[in-house]
Amino acid sequence: MNIRELVREVARNNPIWGQEQIASELSLKLSILVSPRTVGKYLKSGKPRPSSSQRWRTFVRNHAQSMVARDFFVSITATFRIAYVFVAMEVGSRRILHFNATEHPTAEWTIQQFREFPAFDHPCRYLIHDRDSIFSLAVVQALKGFGIRVLKTPVRAPKANAYCERLVGTIRRECLDFLIPIGEGHLKRILREYIRHYNRGRPHSALGPGIPEPPQAKVPAGPHRHKLPIG
Repeated sequence: MNIRELVREVARNNPIWGQEQIASELSLKLSILVSPRTVGKYLKSGKPRPSSSQRWRTFVRNHAQSMVARDFFVSITATFRIAYVFVAMEVGSRRILHFNATEHPTAEWTIQQFREFPAFDHPCRYLIHDRDSIFSLAVVQALKGFGIRVLKTPVRAPKANAYCERLVGTIRRECLDFLIPIGEGHLKRILREYIRHYNRGRPHSALGPGIPEPPQAKVPAGPHRHKLPIG
């Protein structure tokens, strides 16, 4: 490895280091004498250095257990009506916390969906969604009242909400691409069955592989067949 490549690798692995510190590290630890000015020249001639601020991927990974991603997608029924499906997923466990469907989504309806899934006692601190007009200012203000910080993705950047985008694709490929729902009620029944499978039976490679909701332990046997043991 030549000095240019070494300098750039050190800079990539230590994004908060300046050219003087890089030069000092090389001099003291590797006995490579190079001036800070030369380090700066090598960095400018190569690829731009990453920002010292926390990357989005790192932020999501650090807060995955307290982060929920949500999105809407559409499904066409047999009567050619459009149903809008709302899904919310915990990023860390990949567990689908809530879903619902309607033909007439409004801001009030969207706020009500969020009121329903905190019943799971989820420690949600951050909520990711795109810039769809359905997520209006009223929705954002209501979420702030829950003590939740809303994180809107940049314009035309679906990768910023990649977990939920992939979830929507999975629901389409594994479920909705194989049938046509008769109506809104039929669509809800279909999704209810699939989401039960998704949470409790479908292996996820990102979990090790694992299952978002592992099988619960059996209830210990008690002295009375109709009563649970104390504790």
